[in-house]
Amino acid sequence: MSWHDFFYFSKGDRIALILLLCLITIAGIMLIWTNSRSSETAFITPAVSQQSSLVDDGVTGNGASQPEAIVSTQPAVTSPQPAARSESTTARINRLTSSQPSYPRTEKFSAGTVVELNSADTTILKKIPGIGSAFANRIVRYRELLGGYYTIQQLAEVYGIDEERYLALAPWFMVDESLIRKLEVNMLPQDSLSRHPYISYRQARAIIQLRTQKKQLTGWENLVLLDEFTDSDKIRIAPYLSFE
Repeated sequence: MSWHDFFYFSKGDRIALILLLCLITIAGIMLIWTNSRSSETAFITPAVSQQSSLVDDGVTGNGASQPEAIVSTQPAVTSPQPAARSESTTARINRLTSSQPSYPRTEKFSAGTVVELNSADTTILKKIPGIGSAFANRIVRYRELLGGYYTIQQLAEVYGIDEERYLALAPWFMVDESLIRKLEVNMLPQDSLSRHPYISYRQARAIIQLRTQKKQLTGWENLVLLDEFTDSDKIRIAPYLSFE
């Protein structure tokens, strides 16, 4: 059939023929495109397979070997650097330790030793079993505030010395009352009197007022007339007052 015969077909036949030709053309184009993609894939696949093979063999594309993901059964080689660091650290610690001053351990008194409480310093006190630096300092500070101890029982008033500790410490001490530093009642101002642990501000003010009235206080018998003082106060305070 020549192309002249095309014009002898009816209109419907011509449309159908055109559509058939279009479909054939489209199918041909798609077939050519599919064959082209298959060729490209076939070309790329061997290269990729070859590269994967090289990677699996431990070699990269640039010729460098890749580490194998296998746990080695050979013993690991120990680097000498950590050992050197450890030795250096040990030497440094030893040097610092040797540079620090070492304090000799305080030797304790043997059983039966008796210490005078009003004259012992912290060095002597620390030799008594049960007394360290803290308690020795507290005993001395409280002694300074009081002016001295007139009885061993006053140790129980030191901060931190409970009944059990006091009973353990009491046999180690004796007291010399002549070493007590007394308060000059007729000379000291009110604030100086009130600094004593046994004299309150109210009691110090009452002493000053009575001293102003009498001009001179002669003894404890003057203070017992004041409501601010009790019989127990006389026992505690009297050893620390001087009326001269």
